[in-house]
Amino acid sequence: MSASFSITAEPDRDLVRIRMSGFFTPADIAAFLDARARAHAQLTCGSNQHLTLNDVRGLSIQPQDSVAAFQTMLADSNYRSRRLAFVVAPTLARGQLARALSGRANTRMFEDPHEAEAWLLDPDEKAEPSSRRAIG
Repeated sequence: MSASFSITAEPDRDLVRIRMSGFFTPADIAAFLDARARAHAQLTCGSNQHLTLNDVRGLSIQPQDSVAAFQTMLADSNYRSRRLAFVVAPTLARGQLARALSGRANTRMFEDPHEAEAWLLDPDEKAEPSSRRAIG
């Protein structure tokens, strides 16, 4: 399955919504990075003050070079979110994502997109993981 993604910015909520599916090649990752830059240019909040909700339930198992590229992408301080929530399916891709997120603070994985969004938008949420809602 070839890669597919959408990235939309909601400046009024300081929120970036991402949906990713399929198998990402280096060209797909480059296109994703361009789309991410365009979406972030629409935000009106301060640098690194936005929230990101990424639905990766349709993501296929990725080759190691793609996982490494995603890890580099997630480490880019120019696009680092205040909070980052992933909506995941119970697949092997979730394990790859967990490895790519290793050491990243304020990041959680959820199976329910509504819980993920609620966590992102909750102004009282603590930075520490909540075993009640977070998985992984």
